[in-house]
Amino acid sequence: MPTAGATQPPAFERQYFKSLQELDEWAPGRSATRYEGVQKFIPRRPNAEALKRGRLLVCHDYKGGYTESLFSRSYTFNYWPYCESFIYFSHHRVTVPPPGWISAAHRQGVKMLGTLIFEGGGEEDTLRLLLGKTPTSVTGRNGRKDGKKSVPVSAHYAKVLAELARERGFDGYLLNLECPLTGQLDQARPLAAWISILQSELLEKVGPHAETIWYDSVVINGELQWQDRLNSVNLPFFLPSTGFFTNYTWPNFKPDQTAKYFESLPAELVGNTLQSHVHAVTKTVRDLYIGVDVWGRGSHGGGGFGLYKAMEHVAPRSSGLSVALFGQAWTWESEQDKQGWTWDKWWAHEMNLWIGPPGGDVPMPESKPKRGEPDCSHGEFRPISSFFSPLSPPDPFDARFSTSFCPGTGLGWFVEGTKVYESQTGWTDVDKQTSVGNLLWPNPTLFWDDDRTDEFPTASSAFCFDDAWTGGNSIRVSISLPGSEDELAAYCPLWLPVQSLHITPEKIYEATFIYKLDNDSAPGLDLEFALGFKPVVREAGQQPDPDVEWNVISSATTDLHNGWTKLHTIFNTTSNGGTSPCPTDIAAGLVVAIVAEEPTQPAQLSFLLGQLNVFAHVPPAFKEEEAVILWADMTPSASAASSRFEGTLTWDVFAELPQAKIELSGQDDPKATWNGQPTLPWFPSFLYFNIYARLMNNHDSDAKKDEKPMWIGTSGWDGQRNGFDVRPENLPFSVPRGGKVRFFVQGVNDCGEVMKWDNCAFVDVV
Repeated sequence: MPTAGATQPPAFERQYFKSLQELDEWAPGRSATRYEGVQKFIPRRPNAEALKRGRLLVCHDYKGGYTESLFSRSYTFNYWPYCESFIYFSHHRVTVPPPGWISAAHRQGVKMLGTLIFEGGGEEDTLRLLLGKTPTSVTGRNGRKDGKKSVPVSAHYAKVLAELARERGFDGYLLNLECPLTGQLDQARPLAAWISILQSELLEKVGPHAETIWYDSVVINGELQWQDRLNSVNLPFFLPSTGFFTNYTWPNFKPDQTAKYFESLPAELVGNTLQSHVHAVTKTVRDLYIGVDVWGRGSHGGGGFGLYKAMEHVAPRSSGLSVALFGQAWTWESEQDKQGWTWDKWWAHEMNLWIGPPGGDVPMPESKPKRGEPDCSHGEFRPISSFFSPLSPPDPFDARFSTSFCPGTGLGWFVEGTKVYESQTGWTDVDKQTSVGNLLWPNPTLFWDDDRTDEFPTASSAFCFDDAWTGGNSIRVSISLPGSEDELAAYCPLWLPVQSLHITPEKIYEATFIYKLDNDSAPGLDLEFALGFKPVVREAGQQPDPDVEWNVISSATTDLHNGWTKLHTIFNTTSNGGTSPCPTDIAAGLVVAIVAEEPTQPAQLSFLLGQLNVFAHVPPAFKEEEAVILWADMTPSASAASSRFEGTLTWDVFAELPQAKIELSGQDDPKATWNGQPTLPWFPSFLYFNIYARLMNNHDSDAKKDEKPMWIGTSGWDGQRNGFDVRPENLPFSVPRGGKVRFFVQGVNDCGEVMKWDNCAFVDVV
């Protein structure tokens, strides 16, 4: 996140491509290192029950795409636990998801797809897609063309699109051909063959998780005929794809028709027998995504808060059919111009749609039945989350879990509890988005941490943008204790779940939680906080898994700056059920022990949640390295009109190891001279880097070392791992003639720790 205008990337780093000819100007490898900072995809580990239910695919069509501003508050998507694939959509020929959106999705184990689209006027490019790159020389075929053959198929664009996905770090494409094929049937069959080439290239270059989703549009005779279901005239395009996205104007009986048609298909055709063709992509009913438009536009139920009516006909929990939700940013776009609109009001509006309003009342859109549609009745409003099982992020043993509870937008920036930046208009940087605590909304659920069965105290959660440990915000949790005459009321041990995680039993993990008690909070109460892990209980009356036991190996508490406190725990879970150790859903949270001086009187307390990190434990003998940045460099901008302070900062991270001592009794001594490094990832890895600047004169040296440099932004928003684009507008001061600027680079690692200042590097720019 820079604090002023960002530089535009060169042609080979275009955000998107308006035509296939533009795509041919791109070449893989020319900018590969610029996107090394994009988070890699690590899959979740859903349980067997979740694998039987339909999935949620979200198609993000927000004002045509690429309209997010770094320098104001914009829409961000925060309901990743319910989503399994996310499409970044625009009306450009090839839509490449922005780096920040890719990283945000991958942190939560969600696939991020781009879009290949052909709309009115794109007929020529649909033919070019098959024929490949146009030659520049006079050329031709030696033999005479056989008129009985179809349009030839080239693998050129399939290879280029797969290379593009690999280089930029996303996971596949939505294929949206909304214009007729001029070659009709002779072009339709090669198109289906081309899809199989694309999927094969994606599997090779991106990985086994790669996806191609076909949108219900063109049919087998080449005509544009939306079917609103899967049937025989679009089946050939579904078979080589990994999923089918129906149009959203279907009457209420078509989802059931789609499921029945799929079940009628021969098992060998959908890849479910040993005799299936080797290139067939195995299909289940979950690969059928029934389109639902949040804007309405012909959707059953009228969209908006009426979209639950459409989802009830899809019935993902019982039928196994999946949902493709289109235009979910409706909550922002439809309300943003209304008087009194604020980000906080949007958050409440968004939460109503996804999790449900506190009172249950929502504005229901008008919805008229379609011609020939049988009558149907629907009950009260149901939020989107009620149709899907929430999924935890990837196992922290596979991908370190780190959250500062940031929704991807804020009003300031904090480093170790100190505000280093403030903005009147706010900022949006999806790369900085982390989990907002999926067990905290719409209200935290409290449990007793002992055997009592009294009524639970009430709790609420809200973002706090005025104070944070790192990043742009924290979450304020407020708890109300009723007065009680009960003899146990003086002591209240509460369990507050914050975040669900997949944990593998027997493996050892390390966790830290940073919190802060609000000023003047909890008068008359003595409080003690501990970090805890317990089986997830998502619904009232649900019993936790009795076969999972949480074991504390060690714990510690450390006071930090500005009133913040750090809890540290090393733990594992054991499975008592006798089954093989498999990932278990657990909740990370806080145990809050409360002792009241006057238990008969109601009491209030509130505290801030600043940061939660969970990762594989490495024994101390192997944790000897210290991360340092030895150097930083500035590469001036290639623009002739650029300022001397316009360019790209780069740096590299190193690991320093303790000096070894040779203490061997001889050549046959079995003792190793030093500790080896584990095979699991140990080399320092960073979430982002804070960038600072200090104005200096030419005669200044380290004599000004005690002067505080000024924060000017963070790396990562544009996909760079160890790079930051600087413009004069980034600088919070003007540089006099003969002056120089010293830039500093400070890392924040993926365990949530800010690099010591003495381990950071600087570069002087004159």
